[in-house]
Amino acid sequence: MTKDMTTGSPMKLILSFSVPLLMGYLFQQFYNLVDTVIVGRFLGTDALAAVGATGAINFLVIGFCMGICSGFSIPVSHKFGAGDYSGMRRVVANCVWLGIVFAFVTMTVTTIYCRQILVWMKTPENIIEGSYAYIIIIFLGIPASILYNMTAGILRAVGDSRTPVLFLVLSSFINIGLDLFFITQTPLGVKGAALATVLSQLLSGIGCLLFIVFRFDILKIRKDEWAPNRHLMGTLCGMGVPMGLQYSITAIGSVILQSATNTLGSAAVASVAAAGRINGFLATPFDAMGSTMATYGGQNVGAGKLERLGQGLRSCVLLGAGYSVIALLVAILFGENLAHLFVEATDVEIIANIRLFLICSTALFFPLALVNIIRFLIQGMGFPVFAILAGVFEMIARATAGFVTVPLFGFYGVCFGSPSAWVLADFFLIPAYFHVRKVLEKRVSEKKEII
Repeated sequence: MTKDMTTGSPMKLILSFSVPLLMGYLFQQFYNLVDTVIVGRFLGTDALAAVGATGAINFLVIGFCMGICSGFSIPVSHKFGAGDYSGMRRVVANCVWLGIVFAFVTMTVTTIYCRQILVWMKTPENIIEGSYAYIIIIFLGIPASILYNMTAGILRAVGDSRTPVLFLVLSSFINIGLDLFFITQTPLGVKGAALATVLSQLLSGIGCLLFIVFRFDILKIRKDEWAPNRHLMGTLCGMGVPMGLQYSITAIGSVILQSATNTLGSAAVASVAAAGRINGFLATPFDAMGSTMATYGGQNVGAGKLERLGQGLRSCVLLGAGYSVIALLVAILFGENLAHLFVEATDVEIIANIRLFLICSTALFFPLALVNIIRFLIQGMGFPVFAILAGVFEMIARATAGFVTVPLFGFYGVCFGSPSAWVLADFFLIPAYFHVRKVLEKRVSEKKEII
């Protein structure tokens, strides 16, 4: 069930590893999409806007949790690539201890301050209560998010990209069923949508955990391997915290951009909420490529096969370029049809806004492909600090859009907020890759440890 990515054709390995990931991410985006459709259709545009207004803060907090879990999996892939299975299990054990701490602290802090953050973001008065009711439940479910992302990250680190997908697909169907039940059969409203998301993610996390415990012999942790280790925890935090901060720093720009969008009214907020779901669905292949390159980079660095890094990068960039063209065509030809999923045909302004947003975004999808591919490859190579710096560039671009572009150009400024962030991040990431590659090659030439 493991996959060794240190030998064989990089293109074939990337495709075989990323396709199952893609299916999982597609289902994840699908149930996010259906979740939004159900809210918009059954609860109305105000409810749709209320959920949409939480998108940036949701990304800030849940993105941090996803980032630290992704970072924790990198030392696991290094140990697996080096064939040190006992060391790998010790790393996994320390992941568990740290995961418990991060889950409790993050959940506590966010639930205390989330209402005040919504006020700071200038959430419109007619939707702020709905926004709070939705996001507080999501934050209370942070332990479920960390459980799934950590167990899925560990499985991917040892080359199993299929199992997390299977449980994610199952949870997607459960989420849709719970959405329909809570929203149509109970008075919970947007709370029901949040509760369905948390419960479905908890089930997928439990599924991955049980699979690790009962099916992966090399991951069965011995009694002596459970001991907390300060050095390993330091290494894990050194990988995980920068990646988590990268998501959060990027999200700060998104919060500023969302705050500017909120000043345009609930129609603009609803437009971005719907367009963002569609855009997330269309961008899913880039998420799969990024996760694949993190594992590919980690295993090959662990095995000392640096020459394969460039080969894998070229193969994945070609895939990203080809898909970017397809996504743009979908937005141009079917953007309006996709908008009709969320709102009635009479909501002409929202439909036009959704189509405009999608075209502007997909027109610059190739820079987004480079952001995901190169950033995750660098992280897998063991240089997570560069993820923070890339996130700073994205934050600057989105903040500029929020403070300058949106006030000047209105909804057009919103549409180009994220694309400008991708372009600016690439100006940093492309030379950063060549720099870290030279650093690793120098370590090899000097016969030093490269990880």
